[in-house]
Amino acid sequence: MGGKAAKARTSRANKGAGRPRKENVERFPCGKIKPFETEKDNISVAIAARRRIHGFGRTVDDETVKSPFAGYTLGRMFLDGLITSEQRQAGDDYAEAMARYHKTTGIPAPSPRAQSLFTVKGHEGEVTESLADRARKASNRMMALQAILLRCPDGPQVRSTVYNVTVMDYEHLRQMPPQQLLWLRRGLIALRAARGG
Repeated sequence: MGGKAAKARTSRANKGAGRPRKENVERFPCGKIKPFETEKDNISVAIAARRRIHGFGRTVDDETVKSPFAGYTLGRMFLDGLITSEQRQAGDDYAEAMARYHKTTGIPAPSPRAQSLFTVKGHEGEVTESLADRARKASNRMMALQAILLRCPDGPQVRSTVYNVTVMDYEHLRQMPPQQLLWLRRGLIALRAARGG
C-alpha cells in the first residue's frame, strides 16, 4: 500500500513540479511566507474600495478620497459641494449630540452600523446620580435640537431628513432630490444659527 519506498518515489517524481519556491522572503518555521504588506499597499486598497463603493471618479484626487469626510454620507455631500463647511459641522454636532443621548440613556443606537446587535442593553446595575444627570442633560439637549428642526418651515420633513443623513447615514440620500436637499440645508442652517455660529 504505502511505505517509505512509496513516499520516496512520490517525492522524487514531484521534484520539479509546481511553482519554484520564492527566494529572499521571511518565512514562519512551518514554511509559510510571512505577510509583508506595507502601509502604502493598505492605503491604496482602501482608496480603490472607496472609489468603487462611493462613486469617486478618477478625476477626484487621492487626498480627497483619503479625507475623513469621504467616510460618511454628510461628509461626502460636503466633498460633492452640496453643503458648506459650516453646515457639515452643524450636522456633525447634531449627530454627536444624538449619539451622546443614545449612549447615556442606555437606548440602543438606531443605526445597525453603530452597534453590536448582540450586546444591546441598558445600564448595568445601579444608576448613579451623575449618570442620571448626564442622561438628563443629553435628553434635554436632544429635545432642544429636535425642537429647533421642527420649528423650521416643513419641520417634520426637515427633522427626518437631517436625522436620516446625519445619524442613520443613509447613502442613497447623497443623491437626494432638490426639495429634500433644501430641507437638509434648512435644518443644518437652523442648527448652526442656534449654536451661535
